[in-house]
Amino acid sequence: MTYPMFFWPKWLVSCLVGIAVMTTQCVSAADKQLRIGTLAPKNSLYHQQLQEIGEVWRAAQGGNAKYLIYPDGSQGGEAELARRMRIGQLQGALISVVGLREIEPSIGALQNLPLLFQSWEEVDYVREKMRTAMEKKFLDKGFVVLAWGDSGWVRFFSKDAAFRPSDYKKMKFFAWGSESEQQEIMKSLGYTPVPLETSDILPAIQTGMINVVPSTPYFALASQIYSTAPNMLEINWAPIVGALVVTKKAWDDMSPAVQAAVRAAGDKAGLQIRTKARQEVEDAVNAMKKRGLVVNRPNPEQMREWSELAEKLYPRIRGTMIPAETFDEVFAHLKVFRASKGK
Repeated sequence: MTYPMFFWPKWLVSCLVGIAVMTTQCVSAADKQLRIGTLAPKNSLYHQQLQEIGEVWRAAQGGNAKYLIYPDGSQGGEAELARRMRIGQLQGALISVVGLREIEPSIGALQNLPLLFQSWEEVDYVREKMRTAMEKKFLDKGFVVLAWGDSGWVRFFSKDAAFRPSDYKKMKFFAWGSESEQQEIMKSLGYTPVPLETSDILPAIQTGMINVVPSTPYFALASQIYSTAPNMLEINWAPIVGALVVTKKAWDDMSPAVQAAVRAAGDKAGLQIRTKARQEVEDAVNAMKKRGLVVNRPNPEQMREWSELAEKLYPRIRGTMIPAETFDEVFAHLKVFRASKGK
């Protein structure tokens, strides 16, 4: 005979409810997932470091916790990765400033200032000076920064040789689809940006839709850009800076012990990425040179033209691509750093 629940003794109901709650919690803990997206190629340095963080998280989390990495831009471009985190399809992403700006625009100060940084030492100094405040801004937007990295200096890869800014006015540039402000600035100076996603670069070069790509040497090698755009202008236009971020929701779901383990793994991975990625720049250039890459070096006069172009860009970037107060802060930090070095 079956009795309705309201005829059951209270102690039995309490026990059954307690068992149900505990079962749900156990299943929930055992089935936790972290899904991480990135444009970085599979088996690259960046992918390997994400795997190491994943192993630490799995071990600390215990149970059947699953850590899934989606490399090669399989989850879309950087703006799309930011969107997917917001709606819960991903819990984290390793992305450059292009994607990070979708979360917090002021991060553009570390990447979108051409020819400003003269060395990695300057990049590191400014990032560390701004790091605490920047991470707080991301936290306020619902994201936790676990690791800071970079992937080399932007160089210009083109089908035809070019040395001075005016040479590029007859060319069509790859431009990130999400960076409309940058595209407007380029147009105002007489350049032709073509907004695309990263996955579209190679076919776009092959079909003539674009014929110049701003890219780091490592990415140009990994994606085979140099095979159809075999001229590289040797100029450190800007550093590509990035970070591994996870949603605050995913972070809050971790226990303090798991958070501590993941935080330590993130710091270690960030250092590894920054150190090794910088070494790989020259390795990538040398590998491409052996396969036909032509390296074009601007002479002093041509370099002055590039510096003049950068000076024209700064007022246009301030207050549009980068908030004015953050723009000014970067210049102030650099002034202090250079003064300490006698520059």
